[in-house]
Formats: sequence, structure tokens, C-alpha cells
Amino acid sequence: MPTATRVGYLQAGTPLHDAAAMNTTHRQLTAALGTLGRPVHAWSGRRTHGNRSAMGLPKTHTLDALSVGSLDHEGGDAIVRYPERVLVAKATGRGSYARTTPDRFGFPRLHRARTKRHFGYVTGDLVRATVSSGKWAGTWTGRVSVRARGQHSLTTPGGRINVSHRNLRLLQRSDGYGYGSRPEPTPSTSRKSG
Repeated sequence: MPTATRVGYLQAGTPLHDAAAMNTTHRQLTAALGTLGRPVHAWSGRRTHGNRSAMGLPKTHTLDALSVGSLDHEGGDAIVRYPERVLVAKATGRGSYARTTPDRFGFPRLHRARTKRHFGYVTGDLVRATVSSGKWAGTWTGRVSVRARGQHSLTTPGGRINVSHRNLRLLQRSDGYGYGSRPEPTPSTSRKSG
């Protein structure tokens, strides 16, 4: 078998291997939950796809979750409420354990401080900055990057600004995630755009 054909064959078999693992896990999980004495129902992805298509919904994770299960379309079952906006959580991390930053050759370029908290703030905290005068006068809200000298960097939708720790007020401690929201396409908006 030529090498290119063999590689293509192995790549084609990979999704089937993953699907087999998911099916096995699905069966074991359904059997384990069935022992609890409560009704357990399991449906295929094909049924979810059929429900979503029958309702004219675009493919998103949120609308897939609404389409799971048994719907009697001929009997009048329909999905009538759709979310306008959905929460989006992005993993941002909690920093690095490395105490040095390497250059492009791998040699230490700068040494980081041993402490992550400076003047009561940690990188990633959500803060509100109130600057009374100067180039950045106004009220700004965003995630802070702390500096040992107290002149922190604030990331806002308009860009980065430098602000003193005295002008900051904590809104939310960093938990390693960034939160936001986005509009969810509904049948009416997807038909207009399509």
C-alpha cells in the first residue's frame, strides 16, 4: 500500500475510533444512571440533528441543547423560546510558575517577582479605574496586569492604558476565566442573513 494512501486510510479510521469510544462510554453511563431508580433517556445525535433541522435552527451548541430529546413535530411540539444572548467563558489561566522569561534562544531574559499580588491586585482581576486628569482621564473597566512598581496596565475594549493602583477599585477577583456574552442566532436572524 503506498504511503499516502496508508496515511489517508489511518486518518479516515480515527473518527470511527473516537466514535466507538464515545458510544461505549455512553452505554456505560446510561447503565450506571439507570441503577439510581430514576428514568433515564438517551438519544442519538441524529435525532438532535433532525429536531434542529425541523425547527429551522442554525447549528450552535446552545440550540443543539434545546433540540435534544423526543419532539412530536406532527403533534405540534415545537421549540418556541430562544436565548437572545449566551454566556461565553474563555480559559485565561492563572499565570505562570516560571520565574524567568526566556529570549528566542531560550536564555533567561528577565526575572519575574516571586509574588503575584502587588498593591492588593493580581493579574486578571476585573477592576474599574477612575482617572481624574491626563491623557487617560475618565472611567475605565477591564482586566488588570499588575506591575511591582504600582503602575498597572489595564486592558479595556479600546486598548491598553497605564493606571496607578491608587485609582483602581476591585470589581471581581480573577478565577482563571474571562467572561463575556454574544448574540445567539435564531431562525429569524439566520434566514435573513442566509
